Amino acid sequence: MDISLILKAAGVGLIVSVLCQILTKAGREEQAMLLSAAGVVIVLLMVVKELGGLISTIRSIFGL
Repeated sequence: MDISLILKAAGVGLIVSVLCQILTKAGREEQAMLLSAAGVVIVLLMVVKELGGLISTIRSIFGL
């Protein structure tokens, strides 16, 4: 695992939070909520991909 995953997640979080603040100030709370949910899904997909690689590495180590 690399530090790049943490930096990517932080970057997505930063962009999403700024855009949510802009949308909230503009009176578009529904779009801000959808944007924050999309940001969470994007970060979860990145984490699941890394977990898949970790599980396959563990399987290859133990010969499963």
